[in-house]
Amino acid sequence: MREKFGREVVLEKPKDRSFGHFATPIAFSLAKELRKSPMAIAEELASSFDDNEIFTSVESVKGYLNFRLSENFLSEYATWALDNTTQFAKQDRDEKILLEFVSANPTGPLHIGHARGAVYGDTLLRLGRHLGYDITAEYYVNDAGNQIDLLGLSIQLEGRSSVLGEDVQYPESYYRGEYLAELVSGAVEKFGKGILSDESRQKELALWAKDKVMQIIVKDLGDTNIFFDTFVNESSLYDDWNRVLGKMGEGVYEKDSKVWIASESKGDDHDRVVVREDGRPTYLAGDIVYHNQKFERGYDHYINIWGADHHGYIPRVNAAVEFLGYDSKKLEVLLSQMVSLLKDGAPYKMSKRAGNVILMSDIVEEIGSDALRFIFASKKSDTALEFDLAEFKKQDSSNPIFYIQYAHARIKTIIGKSDLSEKEILEASLKGLGENADSLLFDALLLPEIVEDAFISRQVQKLPDYLKSLAASLHKFYYDCRIIGTEDEAKLLKLLMVVALSLKTGLGLMGIEAKDRMSKEDE
Repeated sequence: MREKFGREVVLEKPKDRSFGHFATPIAFSLAKELRKSPMAIAEELASSFDDNEIFTSVESVKGYLNFRLSENFLSEYATWALDNTTQFAKQDRDEKILLEFVSANPTGPLHIGHARGAVYGDTLLRLGRHLGYDITAEYYVNDAGNQIDLLGLSIQLEGRSSVLGEDVQYPESYYRGEYLAELVSGAVEKFGKGILSDESRQKELALWAKDKVMQIIVKDLGDTNIFFDTFVNESSLYDDWNRVLGKMGEGVYEKDSKVWIASESKGDDHDRVVVREDGRPTYLAGDIVYHNQKFERGYDHYINIWGADHHGYIPRVNAAVEFLGYDSKKLEVLLSQMVSLLKDGAPYKMSKRAGNVILMSDIVEEIGSDALRFIFASKKSDTALEFDLAEFKKQDSSNPIFYIQYAHARIKTIIGKSDLSEKEILEASLKGLGENADSLLFDALLLPEIVEDAFISRQVQKLPDYLKSLAASLHKFYYDCRIIGTEDEAKLLKLLMVVALSLKTGLGLMGIEAKDRMSKEDE
């Protein structure tokens, strides 16, 4: 379509399938440019598709162009997909992207807020790579500043209380949770008890502990099928601060014994301090050095996934990017909202191991990685998410991940009951399936469009929505249509194989493995 019209074309699925498989309002967008009515333009465009092998018909209806795909095209496309399963829905995009996500402070295990950004980022990563983008997944380790110092202090407080038996006076702000007891135990084993009461070794303890916490974080992510290509430590960047500061030229200035970035001139609420009175760079300075390093690595596009509470950082970071001499349009910041968790309708209890948050690992342990990934990918990331764990432990159609997995397992069970060989099934033509089967085939072959749309729009929830809809269509078709022992058994089984391919591919792009069996009775 893009090649024929010389521009991007919006394709819609008509609610009434009798209008065709696709429709486009392109004639309306061309009306002003061509100085003709949309209906006249649509008529001309429709006639230009005469003798097109892909479409059975292209009709003009009230200014819209309606397309109906030919049986021959659908059959051949389905055959190609089954012969090239690893290439289905793939593209070959020539663009390098640096995708940074999670980047939680290494001061404690990941909580469910982190998990949402992690699942969103990893699903976006999988979609993009499937489309052929060259994407690097990166974790920015915030291992400098007060939060790391506080980790060392918190371990010492915990150790002085639990190991040395002291009556400890806790400050207003400190880390808590059972994971600290594990860190205390490890610290005593490595350094001896003396480190727990030696304030001069607090930094040493903190640096050791943050590496241990990162090991916990990496394990928790791995248990959820999330892996990173690169890790960048904030602490390694400040040696480059003076050079980067010099690159910003007139974008920074001195005032009140501080150094400021003139971010207000680039749309920020006001200018920001980047160097304190005592000469120490601020947290924003670390972000500036990091983004300079990112751009110096020469990617075509940069995507950051941040928690929604970091929304205010966007204009100041964009300002820094501009002052560094780069195009801030190449930097895209996506936001991930927090999560409210229920269990049987009541608020979920906080984890003792974390102190005052709900741990990602606790939820994985309770409902499994697949359910967690599905839940966190199933709603637009910048909107609030509330879910009840009980719903995702049910083994019935009310649980969407079970419903989709059951559809895939059902297909595998049906095919297993057939006496036909795989060769006989694959050689069958998918012409003459009938309206219901044709509709199911079309829906199954829509996956490539869904994958592209979900990535380009950054709305990964479109994929689980599609999988739920396809599973529903499959289950309905199964109840409405007899398959085994019919004259059309081979072609109907081939149709189901296409559906299974889309379900399996789609689940894989969500980091979920499709199941071939759910129970002894998949029927």
